Amino acid sequence: MTTPLEPPAPSGRPPAARPGRKLGPVLPNIGSAHRAWLDPMRGTYLASGMTLSELSTRLKFAKSKLSELLRGVGPYPRWEIVYLLAAELEIPNWPLYCLWKQAAFEARKTTDWIESSTERTPILTTAPTTPPLEHRAFRELVETNYALFAQAFLDDDQRDVALSDTFDILWLSWNDALASHDTRRFAWNVLRATVMSRTPHRDGRPELSRAAFDTVALQSLTEPADHINQVAESLELFTAMSRLPAHQLDVMVLRRLCGFLPDAVSALLGTSLATVRSDERHATRFLESVLCPPHPTEGNTP
Repeated sequence: MTTPLEPPAPSGRPPAARPGRKLGPVLPNIGSAHRAWLDPMRGTYLASGMTLSELSTRLKFAKSKLSELLRGVGPYPRWEIVYLLAAELEIPNWPLYCLWKQAAFEARKTTDWIESSTERTPILTTAPTTPPLEHRAFRELVETNYALFAQAFLDDDQRDVALSDTFDILWLSWNDALASHDTRRFAWNVLRATVMSRTPHRDGRPELSRAAFDTVALQSLTEPADHINQVAESLELFTAMSRLPAHQLDVMVLRRLCGFLPDAVSALLGTSLATVRSDERHATRFLESVLCPPHPTEGNTP
């Protein structure tokens, strides 16, 4: 089970008023890879002030088809129409293409279909464009730390894909990220949504069991019996951690599994140091109540 990729928090800009019928919501059952590029495209369209009628006139596509594309309705869209719509909305096409191609494979499209879908656009004959300087600097600053967080939930291949998707989505949404209250918080929301969309879930909660085999405590043990006991304790801990609210879970993963100090966690999450400490305190109390419940008093024992 996967958690749908949620669009990043709004930048605070009021949506532009537009005449005509309101664009409907994205279908809830589209794949996470499809949603990874569709949500930023929808956000750019909604902020642009343009109407579907205007886009239809400019692109020579039926308004109904554009509406379906922006809602994830019908067959997976060919690159030509996505490319043309992106050009009208001034969306950088290289990260969009990377996400579109990945989603095409998720939609079970063949390599031949993908190649035929792109043959009439310049995307395959031109070098990738370069992301904004601020985006590249931000990526260099946080990528290693983002990878440590993702590693707690995903295997190496899935971790690398999630990181690539995160920075492509941020590239598509970079103006919104800069306009948001805190770019770090905006970016963390994108990372978290991307990681959770690929994380196995049980009963609606993310599974952390793979992290049990990467803890510092486990790696330092030498006796087989100690390994078994530590794995059992770790699995119990991570099962309990999965029940934490999202913001508390993030803090505990960064603090207890990744080994970050509170001020580093604050910088990564884009939240105050006081909030990080409060989240950790409440999470620790909850985990202690689950893993080490108080013994009943003698008078209450049946």
